[in-house]
Amino acid sequence: MLLNYIWIGFIVLGFIFGILTSFISGNTSVFSSMMSAAFDMAKTGFELSLGLTGIMTLWLGIMKIAEKSGLVNVLAKMVNPFFSKLFPEIPANHPVHGSIMMNIAANMLGLDNAATPLGLKAMQELQELNPNKEKASNAQIMFMVLNASGLTIIPITIMVYRTQLGAANPADIFIPILLSTFVATLTGIISVSVVQHINLFQRNILLVLGGFIIFVSVIVWYFTTIPLTQVQHISTVAANFIILGILTLIVFIGFVKKINVYDTFIDGAKEGFQVAIKIIPYLVAILVAIGIFRESGAMEFVVGGIKKLVVMMGLNADFVNALPTAIMKPLSGSGARGMMIDAMKTYGADSFVGHLSCIFQGATDTTFYILAVYFGSVGIKQTRHAVGCALLADLAGIIAAIIIAYLFFG
Repeated sequence: MLLNYIWIGFIVLGFIFGILTSFISGNTSVFSSMMSAAFDMAKTGFELSLGLTGIMTLWLGIMKIAEKSGLVNVLAKMVNPFFSKLFPEIPANHPVHGSIMMNIAANMLGLDNAATPLGLKAMQELQELNPNKEKASNAQIMFMVLNASGLTIIPITIMVYRTQLGAANPADIFIPILLSTFVATLTGIISVSVVQHINLFQRNILLVLGGFIIFVSVIVWYFTTIPLTQVQHISTVAANFIILGILTLIVFIGFVKKINVYDTFIDGAKEGFQVAIKIIPYLVAILVAIGIFRESGAMEFVVGGIKKLVVMMGLNADFVNALPTAIMKPLSGSGARGMMIDAMKTYGADSFVGHLSCIFQGATDTTFYILAVYFGSVGIKQTRHAVGCALLADLAGIIAAIIIAYLFFG
């Protein structure tokens, strides 16, 4: 229901702002831009869905092998002590624990192409446990918020963009992004836990979260002791090696377990194609609404209003010019990426705005895209508190990014 209101709100507000913009400027071409944006975003949504088809076909085929070989069950047992507390509604040692863990691991490594199909697989398994097929379960909401908070250890693509745009030290946003995205993820976990009455002060949860903090700290320390060229090289090689290693390991274990690896892969691949096609209408709907809202001038109006408010409060308004990236990120990943690049080109890659835009880009993920794709793939219509908790995590990431940017670059 909330997603319905959000969708209507984007379109109606976009139309109203389009009228106001046309009236004030006397330029009626804004309506042409809005219509072009709607058609372009519809095309983009379709192309994105088709682009997912090959990747999902591959990974859901591989995951089917992992299921039949028993590898998913083994992974589920390993993470069960933690996930059984965070996802209390999921039966102990259920295979979905393994799918969730693999999805989170892919996100942390920045492997978006692998994370999406693994996440959709986990969402399908959660849907099988869901008694109300049109209403998001508690477990589905927790899983969606974990994805929307965008926990990423290695923001390699952002560092590459900074290199291309002439940053003196492209990796100087590595630690700020890591800190910001961790705040966003932790806020997402806490907010969902509060709503769902999950006790986070349990031994298994505290051990995992504490261990993760130590793990992140070690990685941060290591990457700060080596040159930038080595950071980029090691990050890229490690990410590719890990994902290729996982693929090979799954196929090899399937062979050892004497299952028909090829036929099993084909069975899983067929599911991937069906899910990718099912996503198309949900993705087109949300992207069209975003396109209309953006081209109407509403985004510019919001940013301008925030800047005036900040100045009236007597605060430093340097961060406001980077806000379009933060505002766009929950709506559109490609849109936010464009905002980030535009900020670096306009103000300089090493400027405060340039740095902060990069931190915004890495602090959270595309909440509404994930919402549309993940819930849309299983036909969820009632999202309950998923949007609220995810946006709270986004807000925490944005606030953390601003504070950290002032500490590091202010």
